Amino acid sequence: MLKKYEIKDKKLLETDSSSAQVFLYTNPTVDEQRFLVETYQIDEHTLASSLDPDELPRLEFEPEHIAMIYKRPKNYSGKDQLEFKVASVGMFLFEDKLIVVLAEDIPLFVGKRFHSVSSIKEVFLKLVYNSISHYVEHLRIIHMISEEIEDKITESVDNTYLLNLFSLVKSLVYYAEAITSNGFVFEKTRNLSARIGFDEKDEEMLDDIIVENMQCKTQADIYSNILAQLLDARASIVNNNLNLLIKKLNVITIWMMVPTLVVSAYGMNVALPLSNHPDAFWMIMGVCLILVWLVMIYWKHKNW
Repeated sequence: MLKKYEIKDKKLLETDSSSAQVFLYTNPTVDEQRFLVETYQIDEHTLASSLDPDELPRLEFEPEHIAMIYKRPKNYSGKDQLEFKVASVGMFLFEDKLIVVLAEDIPLFVGKRFHSVSSIKEVFLKLVYNSISHYVEHLRIIHMISEEIEDKITESVDNTYLLNLFSLVKSLVYYAEAITSNGFVFEKTRNLSARIGFDEKDEEMLDDIIVENMQCKTQADIYSNILAQLLDARASIVNNNLNLLIKKLNVITIWMMVPTLVVSAYGMNVALPLSNHPDAFWMIMGVCLILVWLVMIYWKHKNW
């Protein structure tokens, strides 16, 4: 699917005119990919890398354009079961146009950064900047979910919440790796900014991008290390909760064994004491309650 945008009055507006400067291809068809390769001389392998979630970020210089592959967070879905994933985005910067290729349809040109746009190079940098903000938002959500799971896991006796934590740890590892790989590409872009044609304003924004990316990487590492180190401790909490539950069930079972012994004895079909007494039933029940009370006192005295 193709969407076209043009910069008009410092705003990025969707258009169908031939004067469009930004072309957004979402999950391009085979014909659209062939058109990009033949018309704009985009490398076929680089184009395929834009749609491959496992592709490593990189920056490449072609005769007519500059190609950047970077990683961004995928939109979270309830089907993912607390597993946050990353996807690849390909940007191909020409002298007078920018082609963006990605695998899923998401709103890219949103947020206050796109309220004012003056050039396609600025759009190029602001797309990268928005991906970092997307990471930060997801990290904040992961942190909130992990805290909520921590509160629930103190009373849990199954592995559901542990599996949820493991999914979050796995997501943080992928995020940290993607952010680190992006950082190498951003550093290379900054070192070659003159070759790309960035002006002083663009270079300042690129410096901000590098700083924000480093802070995002630090935040992802902190959350990942904390969850990874405490995962074993939380597993011990679940095991301890299960042991306490088993202990309570055993106590109840032992308490019930004492009156059961008395009642069973009086259930035999032989001559027994009090068998002809009119209040024999209540007397036997009283003896059972006294025995249960004595067992409870003994357990409490032993601090069991």
